[in-house]
Amino acid sequence: QVQLVESGGGLVQPGGSLRLSCAASGFTLDYYAIGWFRQAPGKERGGVSCISSSEGSTYYDDSVKGRLTISRDSSKNTVYLQMNSLKPEDTGVYYCAALLGLCVPDRNEYDYWGQGTQVTVSS
Repeated sequence: QVQLVESGGGLVQPGGSLRLSCAASGFTLDYYAIGWFRQAPGKERGGVSCISSSEGSTYYDDSVKGRLTISRDSSKNTVYLQMNSLKPEDTGVYYCAALLGLCVPDRNEYDYWGQGTQVTVSS
């Protein structure tokens, strides 16, 4: 059974850090691009970061560049999103999604989705 499970969300103060995990089962993440998407209350789900399969090219939305880092641990079949210097506007439900091959910006192209993990940045 193909499954993606996110974890690591929580409540953090502005300036704090979190590390989100996206663990896969039923397929090998190495062959897939893994994207992280954020859905804030009342807004559409938008792309935050992505790591492509094979060469592992990474992409970041302008709003998170320099603060978020995406990485892959093949031995654990898991992708991580390290989030530093968090801001209140980073608040939302974070989803990971898988697409065979290379990253694309259109969320409708992704084949598998996790259930999401809540990130709240507030003092």
